[in-house]
Amino acid sequence: MYNFIDQFFSVEIAIMALVGLATFGTIITIVGPMLAGSKLSTRMKSVSTERDVLRKARLVELKAGNGSLRHENQGPVKAIVEKLHLDKALDPEKTREKLKSAGLRGPAPLMMFMFFQIVMPVLVGIGMALYLTYINDHGHEPTMRFGLSIGAALVGYYLPTLFVHNIVQKRKDSIRKAWPDALDLLLICVQSGMSIEAAFKLVSSEIGTQSIPLAEELTLTTAEMSYLQERRQAYENLGIRTGLEGVKSVTTSLMQAERYGTPLSQALRVLAQENRDMRMAEAERKAAALPPKLTVPMITFFLPVLFVVILGPAIIQALATLK
Repeated sequence: MYNFIDQFFSVEIAIMALVGLATFGTIITIVGPMLAGSKLSTRMKSVSTERDVLRKARLVELKAGNGSLRHENQGPVKAIVEKLHLDKALDPEKTREKLKSAGLRGPAPLMMFMFFQIVMPVLVGIGMALYLTYINDHGHEPTMRFGLSIGAALVGYYLPTLFVHNIVQKRKDSIRKAWPDALDLLLICVQSGMSIEAAFKLVSSEIGTQSIPLAEELTLTTAEMSYLQERRQAYENLGIRTGLEGVKSVTTSLMQAERYGTPLSQALRVLAQENRDMRMAEAERKAAALPPKLTVPMITFFLPVLFVVILGPAIIQALATLK
């Protein structure tokens, strides 16, 4: 048994597996974009239904306590979450807001997140325990192996949160890069005499080729402005979902213009220029940080090769002369 495990986890098999994974990843990277279609229409269609979701949520609030609403079963995941009362123990409101920032809306992502947050610690902890027990204990005592398994279970608990956090950061980067261009389009629409709802709708359809997350958020904001009693709430929701200071400053200006009746064109022009300057400053900061980051790769990979190319012929001639 142990000989089979040692042969299975030998260096040659590990190298073959890594080469196979690298080849598969290269093929997927090259062929994937060719086979994948445009996600814009699908994502925009899913966001366009958010207005119906808001209306249904309002109906639930109005009919709460009557017992006339029909609850549909969403599978074993929901049953497990409800049986373990995870919807009460894991702060669903905060989790729902976090998932909205990641573009994961509706009850299904919430149930899946809670399910994996309770399942991943068990899987990772058991996996670490089996590895340390049957594959390689690295010379650790049973107490140490138990502690490492508990630590792995804690890491598994935070894996779903880390996954969602990475999605949120990617969406923020996409929105941050496209937001100044969206403000320019919004300024042009407002100056042409369009209403703010029509301007948001048009900008959401045009900016989708540059940033699908921003198109989603603007489409959802358009639906909220046509459904909610006050547009101020729709602006606040946009700032909360994106979590970007540039977006929050624009929504604050829109709320002030909504309240005091001030013109939007001048405020949007100034804010668009500020966001463009912020984007340029971020690009300059990243460019200035490149030389220190390239120092270690150059010392590790380029300089040894350079020394071999320069000193190699001289060493060969010296060895030939000595012989």
